[in-house]
Amino acid sequence: MLSFESLLAFVVASVFLALAPGPDNLFVLTQSALSGLRAGLLVTVGLCTGLIVHTFAVAVGVAALISTSTWAFSLLKFVGAGYLVYLAWLSFRAKPDAVVVGEKTGLSGAKLYRRGIIMNVTNPKVSIFFLAFLPQFADPARGSVTLQLIALGGLFILVTLVVFGGVAALASKLNAWFTQSRRGQQILNRIAGAVFVGLAVKLATARL
Repeated sequence: MLSFESLLAFVVASVFLALAPGPDNLFVLTQSALSGLRAGLLVTVGLCTGLIVHTFAVAVGVAALISTSTWAFSLLKFVGAGYLVYLAWLSFRAKPDAVVVGEKTGLSGAKLYRRGIIMNVTNPKVSIFFLAFLPQFADPARGSVTLQLIALGGLFILVTLVVFGGVAALASKLNAWFTQSRRGQQILNRIAGAVFVGLAVKLATARL
């Protein structure tokens, strides 16, 4: 069982980390601005599902392999970068009429959810971050470290859901403004495409 002081410090650190500009919250912001609150929330849930994978990877030691194997790290990051380039291509070729408020996004809930999972799982930096961050708050004297890491990962996911949900709500306000005109839709699609390309380059050039 973790101490109250450790839990409080962990929550505070997690909030600031979730608020710090990064690929995941930028991804949520872009999708919410493009397709509305529903899309942003579904992507958020997808990203957090990916965090479950990283949590268990750290708990069972898989992340240690990724952090020491150049081959494994490179394979995962290039798969992720390729997926981001694909999303950029979709954004650049999207027709303005395809971007409207609410349910008419052209993407099903399953596709939006899947985008979030793939975006998160294929970023090896997340596992390495968890490998460095979570153990700092675990105390072997308080029981199973594996269970503590799983609990900390779950708590981080809850914090991320709340913070990213707020980002999605704020960004969705842009959706209503941009979708009032075809020109606004085109601009937002180009911005989204550029963001995806930038994230792809950043991921592809990441190093251990």
